[in-house]
Amino acid sequence: MRKPKALAMPFADIYPLLLAKVEKKGRTPAELNQVIRWLTGYSPQKLRSILSSKATTLEAFFADAPEPNPHRKLITGVICGERVETIKDPAWQDVRYLDKLVDELAKGKTMDKVLRHETIP
Repeated sequence: MRKPKALAMPFADIYPLLLAKVEKKGRTPAELNQVIRWLTGYSPQKLRSILSSKATTLEAFFADAPEPNPHRKLITGVICGERVETIKDPAWQDVRYLDKLVDELAKGKTMDKVLRHETIP
């Protein structure tokens, strides 16, 4: 199976697209960052560092995540025609988990539901 080209893109180039999607629906950068931190375990400082550099690819962003949330397996559903829970490539599955969470945030779900009832400060 070939890896999607998007995995080679810098996360810093992907982030503004995610931010635009949630802001268009009235959500905040802080909420997006909370979702990303819940999923990956990155500290606010490390996330800012990654966003200020184009050195970290999307694939590396997830591969190097300090504490991938074990509850991410509770994320189910379809995103871009793919069922997230059945994606075989772990890197692509993590990308789709983030896509799904961002979609839920943009659709107005409460943070408690988006984060599967587990919040982080």
